[in-house]
Amino acid sequence: MVKIRLQRVGKKKAPFYHIVVADSRSPRDGKIIEQIGTFDPMTDPSTIKLDKEKVETWIKNGAKPTDTVKALIDKASK
Repeated sequence: MVKIRLQRVGKKKAPFYHIVVADSRSPRDGKIIEQIGTFDPMTDPSTIKLDKEKVETWIKNGAKPTDTVKALIDKASK
C-alpha cells in the first residue's frame, strides 16, 4: 500500500519535514517514491508547500494520506 506521509529531515530540536509518497512498509526516513512538498513547523505561522497537482494525482491512484498529512493538505487548501 502506498501512503502520503512525512519524512523528517531537520536537525535535533529543529524539525523540518518533506511530504513524500512512500510504500507503507518502508521506514519513516527510508526509500521514497516521490517528494511532493515540504512542511516547516518552526516558522510562525507554519510553512506548508505542496504540489497540489501531484497530491491529487497520487490520491486518485490510490495513495492514502496519513492523518497528519490530511490535516496539512486541508490547511494548505484554505
